[in-house]
Parts: sequence; structure tokens; C-alpha cells
Amino acid sequence: MDVLLIARLVPVLLKGAAMTMELTCLAVVLGTALGLPIALARLSRHPLVRGPASLYTWSVRGTPLLMQLFLIYYGLPQVGITLDPFPAAALGMTLNAAAYIAEILRGGILSIDRGQMEAARSLGMSYLQAMRWVILPQAVPRIIPPMGNEAIARLKDSSLVSTIAMVDLMRAAQQMIATTFRPLEIFFAAGLFYLAMTTAFTVLFGSWERRLAERGQARVPATARLRSALGRALAGLASVRGIW
Repeated sequence: MDVLLIARLVPVLLKGAAMTMELTCLAVVLGTALGLPIALARLSRHPLVRGPASLYTWSVRGTPLLMQLFLIYYGLPQVGITLDPFPAAALGMTLNAAAYIAEILRGGILSIDRGQMEAARSLGMSYLQAMRWVILPQAVPRIIPPMGNEAIARLKDSSLVSTIAMVDLMRAAQQMIATTFRPLEIFFAAGLFYLAMTTAFTVLFGSWERRLAERGQARVPATARLRSALGRALAGLASVRGIW
């Protein structure tokens, strides 16, 4: 790869990589915000609440992201809704990510023992308060690994937005190939950019997972001391009353 090609290649691919990262972060953040109420709706006992949420996750997960992007970008203009490439790509990726993230969150919530919810409700908490203060804090460490995998999957799937004229990393590489006729070097360089970004996500979520694990271990001794003190107090009370 000659120096002149590198000088032309790096800025273009770097700009495309920035757009890819922006789309991925938007999809993960907004997808999580949308996926949480969908997950809670899926856990509801009311069919009118659970049904639409189940239908959404079933339909989105059962159809390709590429088709969904085409439907938004090329299909919506037929009913009078025209979106530019970036809003269309962000909307398609967010709606797709929300369905998968909702299932991740639902699985994390279901992994918590039901007694936790019953104990929280017995203390007078509402359902949402119990979720906010009891269930979700325990579920978060369990959903970090699948959320990391989902973020990496979103990053790689973002290459599909190049099909709707969105200039992401893949589209930038294709444009460079059209002018230089050097697909081997350009696709290899684009692959290195993707590898660097997925590695950054891996390190980020791995660090987050370790930090949460350390916090959980730090809480164990304090919890054990509290239970021990409570046990001694109950034993003392029982002995005074002549039970033991």
C-alpha cells in the first residue's frame, strides 16, 4: 500500500468509522430506553399489555434488519413519510435493537428469585419501585455480558446502512474503491477499523463487568456481618423469652 493511498484512505475511513460509532451508540442507548418498557410489558400478566410487546419482539426479531431499513427508507415515502439516510438508519437500528435488548432485560429480570419481588412488595413498594430499587440493581451485573455482545453485533450490523446511501465506514470504503480500484487494501483497512471499534466495546463492557463484580464482593462482608448481628440479636431475644 503506497503512502499516497494511505494519506487518502485514513481520513475518509476515519470519518466513516465515526459515523458508524455514532449510529451504534444511538441504537444501543435508545434501544435500551425503548427495550426496558417492552421487557416489563412482556412480563405483565395482562394480555392487552403483554400481547403487543410480544408481537413487536416476534416480528422484529423474525425479519432481517436489511428489510426493515428498506421498509423505512424506501417504503415510508409511499405513505408520505420521507426520511434522510441518517434518521432512517438511526430509526431502523434503534427499533431493531430494542427488540433484542428487551429480551436480554427480560431474561435478566427473570433470573432474579421471585422472593425478592415478594419481599419488596411486602415492604409497601409498588411494582415499579420494586423493579427500580430491588430487581434491576441485581439484574444489571447479569445482563452486562449479553449487552456487550449486543453492542458488538449492532456495530457490525451497522454496515447494512450503506445500502440506503448512509455514508458509514462500509460506504466510505466502497466509495474509495470506486475511485482507486484497490479493494484488497481498502477492505483490509476497513476491517482493521471495525476490529478496533469492537475491541473498544469489549474492553469497555469487560471493565464495567469487573467493576460491578468487585462492588458485589465488597457488599458481601457487610451483608454477612449484618445477618450475623441480626442472628445474635434474635438468639438473645429467644433465650430471654425462654424459647431456647
